[in-house]
Amino acid sequence: MTEKKLFTSESVSEGHPDKVSDQISDAILDAVLKQDPNARTAIETSVTTGYVNVFGEMTTTAYVNINQIVRETLARIGYDDPDAGFLADDVHVGITIDEQSPDIAQGVDQAIEQREAGGHDPLDEIGAGDQGLMFGYATNETDEYLPLSLVLSHKLVKKQAAVRRSGELSYLLPDAKAQVTVELDDQDRAKRIDTVVLSTQHRDTVSLTQLRQEVREQIIDQVLPADLVDDETRYYINPTGRFVIGGPKGDAGMTGRKLMVDTYGGYARHGGGAFSGKDATKVDRSAAYATRHIAKNIVAAGLADQVEVQVAYAIGVAAPVSINVNTFGTGKVAEEDLVAAIRTIFDLRPAGIIKELDLRKPRYEQVAAYGHFGRPELDLPWERLDKVDALQAYFQ
Repeated sequence: MTEKKLFTSESVSEGHPDKVSDQISDAILDAVLKQDPNARTAIETSVTTGYVNVFGEMTTTAYVNINQIVRETLARIGYDDPDAGFLADDVHVGITIDEQSPDIAQGVDQAIEQREAGGHDPLDEIGAGDQGLMFGYATNETDEYLPLSLVLSHKLVKKQAAVRRSGELSYLLPDAKAQVTVELDDQDRAKRIDTVVLSTQHRDTVSLTQLRQEVREQIIDQVLPADLVDDETRYYINPTGRFVIGGPKGDAGMTGRKLMVDTYGGYARHGGGAFSGKDATKVDRSAAYATRHIAKNIVAAGLADQVEVQVAYAIGVAAPVSINVNTFGTGKVAEEDLVAAIRTIFDLRPAGIIKELDLRKPRYEQVAAYGHFGRPELDLPWERLDKVDALQAYFQ
């Protein structure tokens, strides 16, 4: 018997404890940026039964009511319902915020290109906020330029939230997780859906039989492409049987623990740095957005069917120390030529990225759940196909 070639991605809902933490961190960031676009933030959040802890660093002229932001974010997610087990108005909020270390700040305030080399380019004013490596990825497998397994996982948990909020399935509660396994063909393209897992928190008033039937009909069947489903597709809906206790009451959560959900569903590599709570001087966030922008435009320009772009930085240095491109054998031009094109067309210094992608605006809470990439409904600057013409012209 020939073994199937399978690949799996997952997503989690906005009510998942880790995503609750991400959204709180980014809600605080957005509130700060509304008053002070030049703020420096590195905000972490942890949640557990009855408790939210907000901690980290912030250097800003803004004043925001963190306690209020936490409670408003929880209520928006759905944690204003006693059955959810985690009440926005009743949780204790602990806050421990310090200023950014001056040792770090000096490298961000003025990059080594200006401090030591005497440069005068204003885009050299900001040094990378830390060392590290970031990856961007795109594939023409889907309209979102993301792997199908991830796209479908996101759609499942978004649909769970939609039918919960509309009252269509009023017994559903905020916490949910989805996982989609696709079977790949010889070109690593999805040819069928092999397995779907969806676990959703629910009120104690619904039977497991009813939940499984209605979740299948009102969520799963509404999301999955019919032409990729067959008689052998497997469905696991609340496979443990009961999921009444969920959210931060059921499990602790922390900012930055769902990096594969945030990015490419495990299909591409990740440098390890989280996004949420960080302003754009942190290349963990800004350079990850920039490399996604590059990768998506390369694929849209027809230069590769899929591509992964890596950049790396040294703390306090504006220019990346390296750029790497991998087209997985699908490139229409040489990978070294793509690197040269990237250096010519894209400015990967932090200040250049911030300017090009308009990253000082408060837009981050909306991407703290259901992925930072794709999201056509949001018109994100790093998702725009605005460099396709320049890339195509470079190779003419």
